[in-house]
Amino acid sequence: MTENTKPAEPTGENDSGETKATTQNILDFGSALTRTPNGTVYTLTIIGQIEGHSTAPNTSKTTKYEHVLPLLAKLEESDEVDGVLFLLNTVGGDVEAGLAIAELIASMTKPTVSIVLGGSHSIGVPLAVAAKRSFAVPSAAMTIHPVRMSGTVIAAPQTYNYFQRLQDRIVAFVSGHSQISAEDFQALMLKKDDMAADVGSVLYGEEAVRKGIIDAVGGLSDGLACLYRQIEEWKT
Repeated sequence: MTENTKPAEPTGENDSGETKATTQNILDFGSALTRTPNGTVYTLTIIGQIEGHSTAPNTSKTTKYEHVLPLLAKLEESDEVDGVLFLLNTVGGDVEAGLAIAELIASMTKPTVSIVLGGSHSIGVPLAVAAKRSFAVPSAAMTIHPVRMSGTVIAAPQTYNYFQRLQDRIVAFVSGHSQISAEDFQALMLKKDDMAADVGSVLYGEEAVRKGIIDAVGGLSDGLACLYRQIEEWKT
């Protein structure tokens, strides 16, 4: 999703109207509704910066939480959508906006699958694990680091306590929706020898799976096959 746009919602169009709408949705919003014999899948991309309460520069590609949240609610209620496929290539962004999207994805009852492609960094990690099943291609990267904040910061004990509590929320979410323990994830956040001039870790596809953050290494065909299996079980 790019600046000043929002993801397309499911429509009732068919035939040539549906084809034109689908093509336009892909071009404008990076989303598509696809009907197959195995079920109807809505594909949603989470790309660029997760935009929160502050607007990102016009030169930045963003995913806007005020667009994604109502769309996810509509997808959950839509009779024409059987499952949702999330394609991730995000640098991270606003922590609370990212957590809000992740929490909503995790609370969906419909089949969901996420695939980490280029990267799913920072707050993108909770987004990657929020789906019922997660995949990462071998070249995908995931950066894990402590919470950061830009702008004016008051140097008071309450500020540092807020940072710690926010970080605890992220750790709890990731460990609760993946196979990694809270202690191990916290250790990756605070690792000192993996990033220049910073603390944290950079994991690639297979390593993220070994650590228990991502469920499996795989691409589009693997993700769709898993989603179709979920849809079949969900319908029975």
